[in-house]
Amino acid sequence: MCFVFRRSLMLLLLLLPLFSHAAVTPWVSFELHHGHITLPVTIAGIETKVVLDSGAQINGINAAFVKANHLELAKGSPVMVRGVYGTQRQTSYNQVPVSLFGTEWKMDQLVTSHFGGKDVGLLLGASFFDKFIFQIDYPHNRLRLIERDSLDMQKYNNIEMRSDEGGSPVVRVKLNNQKSVWLVVDTGNTGGLVLPRLLAKEQGWLDKYETQDTVGMGVNFTALNDSFRLPVISFGPFEVENVAVTVPKDGSIDIMDDPERRSLFAPVHAVRVRGLLGYDVIKHFLLTIDYKYGRMNVAVPEASQG
Repeated sequence: MCFVFRRSLMLLLLLLPLFSHAAVTPWVSFELHHGHITLPVTIAGIETKVVLDSGAQINGINAAFVKANHLELAKGSPVMVRGVYGTQRQTSYNQVPVSLFGTEWKMDQLVTSHFGGKDVGLLLGASFFDKFIFQIDYPHNRLRLIERDSLDMQKYNNIEMRSDEGGSPVVRVKLNNQKSVWLVVDTGNTGGLVLPRLLAKEQGWLDKYETQDTVGMGVNFTALNDSFRLPVISFGPFEVENVAVTVPKDGSIDIMDDPERRSLFAPVHAVRVRGLLGYDVIKHFLLTIDYKYGRMNVAVPEASQG
């Protein structure tokens, strides 16, 4: 895959001096686990990893981690969890001791989830991201937080964005120079785009491009899908080429386009959200995101600056 500049890097050069004077935390290195951002975290005194998932509407604790460490946690009320491939009732836990970024606190409404092996204990979703402006440097595997009052994101916003009720970032992208749609920027999506089958069919992509059978994994269930490569998408001031796209199999429940099902793809501020945009696209970029107010700057980072 490669990406093509549609504008110069002047936007990035304008931002860098501003960031140097802003109230920011030091850069924190993260690991990418199959495209997921992971950081070290301690849960109930046990060292593990946390996944940062901007597309998730919950904060979750991994059932495999709880079982492996024989944790006895205070149960909360059951929670209905909506995922890409279905909805399921899950147990929640309260007053769970967590230590992250050098801060210790107790978390409530941590929902039982299934997201990998026992070595990953925690998932932090959209509600975690809205406290600060997040700057995520994917090429250099690092992130930092910027105090909202110190940076005018309205001035430096360079992609159409909204923030849904759960705080997830929703951006407008153009697919194959044919169709503009709104997609959730999902740091928990390890692929490229997840779209409705109907959309791909209407644009003729399923006939035009070679498809392969794939298995998609959501927070609750797995599903069989068709996957193909889209020649180009426009993402902010850039174009990204050869992007992986996943759509449900013919005859499968298509939660993204089913008006009878309440899902995370409900209308957001009068725009219709059609799917997810994940790691296969955002891995190239430095993203500066104000999740709370729905503003984002997309740039290409220069060499690591410590």
